[in-house]
Amino acid sequence: MSTWERVHAEHVRVIEGLRDAGTVIDQMVERIVGCFRVGGKVLTIGNGGSAADAQHIAAELLGRFKQDRQALPALALTTDSSTVTAIGNDLGYERVFERQLQALLQKDDILWALSTSGNSPNVLGAARLARERGAVVIGFVGESGGDLAALCDHVLRVPARTSERIQEGHLLAYHYVCERVEAAFA
Repeated sequence: MSTWERVHAEHVRVIEGLRDAGTVIDQMVERIVGCFRVGGKVLTIGNGGSAADAQHIAAELLGRFKQDRQALPALALTTDSSTVTAIGNDLGYERVFERQLQALLQKDDILWALSTSGNSPNVLGAARLARERGAVVIGFVGESGGDLAALCDHVLRVPARTSERIQEGHLLAYHYVCERVEAAFA
């Protein structure tokens, strides 16, 4: 088996492993649609590739995915380099998301946290604060779920152990979420 064939087979196995995830993903869609309908917003977070995914999600919701429709209030807390580096320098990197949420998060909002390990200290701190404030926490994690899974109201566990395969599963699922949310507002 060539390297490409091995990688392709791993990808197919992971995506196939998400076949029965529709119920939990549809619950996430319902919560996000409900959040927007009552004037709430979605705040996305993650590190590294998950930060890029957080930005991707916010862009799809705020801008558009496939259809013209109203702008939906979504914000990635990974994008403001001055804020992230100031908080990281002054308060510690483990607080870069939590500190932003202290100023921005309201009860009707959703925190959408992406972490392949489920154990990133800055993501965990943000999820704890969101729960304390009564906001909904959606988590996209890997197979183990890490500590993040227990802090989430809704969690998608991708059946993989490596970041690249987990993120491939996250991409499929969040594109589905964006499509369904958009359809509710188109």
